[in-house]
Amino acid sequence: MKIICNKSDLVKGVSIVSKAVPSKTTMPILECILIDATTDVIKLTANDMELGIETTIEGTIVDRGILALNARIFSEIVRKLPDNEVTITTDEVNQTLITCEKAKFNIAAQSGEDFSYLPSIEKDDYITISEFTLKEMIRQTIFSIADNDTNKMMTGELFEIEEDVLKVVSLDGHRISIRKVELKQSYPSKKVIVPGKTLQEISKIINGDSESEVDISFTRNHIVFEFDKTVVVSRLIEGDYFKIDQMLSSDYETKVKINKRELLNCIDRATLLIKEGDKKPIIINMTDETMELKIQSQIGSMNEEINIHKDGKDLMIGFNPKFLIDALRVIDDEEVDLYFMNAKAPCFIKDENQNYIYLILPVNFNAI
Repeated sequence: MKIICNKSDLVKGVSIVSKAVPSKTTMPILECILIDATTDVIKLTANDMELGIETTIEGTIVDRGILALNARIFSEIVRKLPDNEVTITTDEVNQTLITCEKAKFNIAAQSGEDFSYLPSIEKDDYITISEFTLKEMIRQTIFSIADNDTNKMMTGELFEIEEDVLKVVSLDGHRISIRKVELKQSYPSKKVIVPGKTLQEISKIINGDSESEVDISFTRNHIVFEFDKTVVVSRLIEGDYFKIDQMLSSDYETKVKINKRELLNCIDRATLLIKEGDKKPIIINMTDETMELKIQSQIGSMNEEINIHKDGKDLMIGFNPKFLIDALRVIDDEEVDLYFMNAKAPCFIKDENQNYIYLILPVNFNAI
């Protein structure tokens, strides 16, 4: 095999597929990036058996062929080459020569025939959304997935399609994030659970351009994202997702409209007094036109007042400040509506059309 391509194209391609290279594996072939130049395009692929990524790069194929190179070594080499054309040549015994200007690297390759290819997916059941929308939906929900495997469901996000609406849901036992978006057309109903790791990697790869589109296809066991010469194939998490609708309520005793930036900045300031790992709640006291926020820790105490519009009863309630910050940070509205039932019931942050809903459980506190 012999191919020639620009360093910048190669670096970009390697960077994209490297996200599917496992950090630990007992199979050396999975630590590799496959370079496939057996057809008229140069394809790079990585696959850890749960997540697989394939992308094509520009270049010239002088001699067709296929090989697998250790991802870590190959990635470091191409990143540090001069900014010029790179030639990759391999011989019959899989010795690979990488040259760029006066730099020459000779490394061992593995046979491309041993590589685990991405499963082939029939693309007859798919939806189309913009890169921007997908990136935003991930950003606005991914923070509330669980970061451990005690409950596999919580490490993924529910993708639910009902006619022309895509709903994405994540939860970790303390909070729920829901984001809805209208699609350009109606599709058959579908519910799948997508691993959080897959969505995090996709979020890093896509540009988030509102003009570019992503095709999302489904099978019983896999989900496929296709965009900008790249294909991402991921295994789905098996099982039935939590019954979210039972946890959502439209009843409230107290409704507050507040400037989002003011509230976020105030809670952010309060966290200056909390040490890492300290579970001090922020206590929120809502009266007629004022919200008072208080926090007390070993470092000191703080209280601050914000003007609000309140309907309903006065209320004092405590929260983990991080959970409020995470939700408020991803909301783009200038003002937000907060709904409360009582000091032991969840707070809902949602817009009028319920395009986003954030449910946050309160914490017990002793009034400061």
